[in-house]
Amino acid sequence: MGSILIKTSVPGPKSLEIAKVRENYVASTLESLAPFYIKDGKGAVVEDYDGNRFLDFTGGWGCLIVGYSPKRVVDAIKEQSEHYIHTDFTSIPYEPYVKLAQMIAERAPGDFKKSVAFFNSGAEAVENAVKIARGYTRRKGIVVFDRAFHGRTLLTMTMTHRAIPYKYAFGPFASDIYRLPYPNPHRNKFTPRDFERLLLDSVYPEDVAAIVIEPIQGEGGFNLPPQGFLEEIRNITEKYGILFVADEVQSGYGRTGKFFAIENWGIAPDLIALGKSIAAGLPLSAVVGNKKFFDALPKGSLGSTFGGNPVACRAGIEVINIIEEEHLLEKATYIGKIIKKRFDDMQKKYPVIKEIRGLGAMCALEFIKDGDRWEPDPETCGKVIQDALKNGVLLAGAGLHKNIIRLLIPLVITDEELNEGLDVLDRSIGDVTKQ
Repeated sequence: MGSILIKTSVPGPKSLEIAKVRENYVASTLESLAPFYIKDGKGAVVEDYDGNRFLDFTGGWGCLIVGYSPKRVVDAIKEQSEHYIHTDFTSIPYEPYVKLAQMIAERAPGDFKKSVAFFNSGAEAVENAVKIARGYTRRKGIVVFDRAFHGRTLLTMTMTHRAIPYKYAFGPFASDIYRLPYPNPHRNKFTPRDFERLLLDSVYPEDVAAIVIEPIQGEGGFNLPPQGFLEEIRNITEKYGILFVADEVQSGYGRTGKFFAIENWGIAPDLIALGKSIAAGLPLSAVVGNKKFFDALPKGSLGSTFGGNPVACRAGIEVINIIEEEHLLEKATYIGKIIKKRFDDMQKKYPVIKEIRGLGAMCALEFIKDGDRWEPDPETCGKVIQDALKNGVLLAGAGLHKNIIRLLIPLVITDEELNEGLDVLDRSIGDVTKQ
């Protein structure tokens, strides 16, 4: 017997009752992928109020590396809550903040002393990394790339590429943000060797505080950097005194088979932004990096009332313990091999799948109408996502043109659940492309 169980129409009657209340009180701009409402979640499986069970391959948009409600995280949350739920670390400091900072700093790449500051969301982590870079260098310019996603605050929304829906009419945007092409053989002819020229064509490098890049682009479609690209960026940042900031909000915490995705390239960034899976779904993010950058800033210049909340920090400590004690880095590599084998088989059967890519368990399929022009096929991609949902699997879309399916699977998934979900995806692609 599989994990998926569809007992009613989706959404079922109980979910529809909740939806009626939602229409009256919840902002309509908050669009949900699932039409049902979750009642319980365990591992990679969620159950709605009507008793239907689904496999969640979105992992709460990448926040659930260790799955839904792992017992040791739940126990840690309960235990911490019985002592105290909150005090601002800058008011009364607490040990869980210090302990988690130590654990992250000790695992971050780089042969230098490191410091950590905690915030609430990935966007806040990226924004504070920019603040640190600007404060240290006394420069203003920030360089980002095509198809990047860095968040939805004013600054990070400016840094994000995709206009609709993220930017809409929310300007004017932040100043001193410079966007460069991301080398892609299907869309441009740029190579890593072109990077310095493109930088110099766009901005005076001595005005640039930081180059911010996702080691693997997340929302942009799990785009991997071409060989030598990240290394060239590291060389250029060192040449001009620019900080290299790795946005690992989505790619970090083991998804690629390394704790930090940037480790796959042997690069030690100056600063790393973390979020999403850092606390098993509780609001928490972090910036970790060279201690000298933090030490150069005035006391009190960074902070957040709820950033590094003690309950979230206790959860974060257990997340790292689970990753290491349950060997989830190795599991990510193992999962990735299964996915890529299944994706290879799908690509042979379905011509609409023009590219598969990824690293570790961070894998994606791209749907293309015309391979010669590399014309995106968002219609097929959207239909596959909806068909899979009706058959019990939640899938995350991605890409500037919404033509990519990305997998953000909890690494605690079982082999049976993984293959059951991939079977549904396979059938959905077949059913949709036959129409």
